[in-house]
Amino acid sequence: MVTDGGVDVDVDVPVSPLERAAYLPDADALLVADLHLGRAAASSVDAPIDDGADVRERLAALLERTGAGTVVVAGDLLHSFDRIPHGVAQDLSALESAVAAADADFVVTPGNHDTMLAEVEAFDGAVVDEYRLADGETIVCHGHERPTADAKRYVVGHDHPALSIEGRKRPCFLYGPGVYESDTGTGDPADVLVLPAFTRLAGGATVNGMRARDFQSPLVADADAFYPAVWDGEREESLWFPPLGQCRRLL
Repeated sequence: MVTDGGVDVDVDVPVSPLERAAYLPDADALLVADLHLGRAAASSVDAPIDDGADVRERLAALLERTGAGTVVVAGDLLHSFDRIPHGVAQDLSALESAVAAADADFVVTPGNHDTMLAEVEAFDGAVVDEYRLADGETIVCHGHERPTADAKRYVVGHDHPALSIEGRKRPCFLYGPGVYESDTGTGDPADVLVLPAFTRLAGGATVNGMRARDFQSPLVADADAFYPAVWDGEREESLWFPPLGQCRRLL
């Protein structure tokens, strides 16, 4: 059971949400999604931040905080379909160096935006469509397609969830216990954790009023059953809310 600012939320979450990332202690893994390196360069307007440096510095801070031995990207490391934007290769190389400096491994599960990843000669990280963490129970993938491997839980990205609270949109995590049934039909329904976009250039999809049909990931079949959580930087903790089906009446 977790508490969101005094309200008990009856859900046991084995993954610890952080600032746009999650840490799974049992697997010693730091999980991020949707970095979209190159989004600023590909934009037709001036971006407010250097997305490569911003992503690298925040990831390095999270590695220092958690001491994680593995960083796994749940897809969309890049923001490119047909070309590699200027500076992306350097940003990616610097990101790998930051992970290596923390003595951590770097694994990428490609997303729909990563079609040019193989063309980046500077990238030396491991690329796996679906990555099973060291706990043996968790699969990380982007979430734009149904996973082929069975797992107790899946950690995905793709939808860039955000929660609107008192008129302010904040990136959020979505945790659905027992919400996903694999194509094999074997075992119990699996849990799903949807990560927010790690890049701060993504506005996010406001999930307050979204139904399952509004999500792009096939792993979100019952949106009402997902518990949202937002990271409170001042309190240094995640604040959990009742499932979306109830949140629509509360927020």
